[in-house]
Amino acid sequence: MITTANIKNGVNVDQLVETIGAVQTNPELAKFQFRAKNNWIDGGHCVSNIKGFYGVGAEDESRQETFSLECSHPQVLLGQDEAPTPPEVVLHALSSCLTGAMVYHAAANGIDIESAESNIKGGVDLHGFLGLDPEVRMGFDGIKFTLKVKSDASAEQLEQLAKFSPVFDMITNPTPVSIEIVKE
Repeated sequence: MITTANIKNGVNVDQLVETIGAVQTNPELAKFQFRAKNNWIDGGHCVSNIKGFYGVGAEDESRQETFSLECSHPQVLLGQDEAPTPPEVVLHALSSCLTGAMVYHAAANGIDIESAESNIKGGVDLHGFLGLDPEVRMGFDGIKFTLKVKSDASAEQLEQLAKFSPVFDMITNPTPVSIEIVKE
């Protein structure tokens, strides 16, 4: 007997349902820890390497390759433009996660997504970063995400599904960040 996987929106729905069931049975399986090691090159140029993570109750060793991500700054911000700026990487992470969350949750709810394309932008006022005005935020003063989706679901349904995004949660709710400086 030949069986075919239940795939919707590129997601194996049977595996997704099994994962949900496993987490409901054993909540500790839901605990993940992601990590990155960052090295400063010069100026604002840094390279992060990402490989291992903890999830599903164990250290994951499935990744064969290390992912490398770079950040830099354009010349107008005193960089050499070797890579996107850190804020641009945050925008990429947010748009990817909003889209992915929508797609996975749509699949779990039997909703077809034929296509999805987004644009995202965030404004920054350098008065904050440069320390010129303590009233001006150092980060984004707002982010505008526009997602064009071909689906039978309503825009309201799709927006609610997208909001399951962990990165959306990280950005829209305060996330505790501790900074430890270790001198050599």
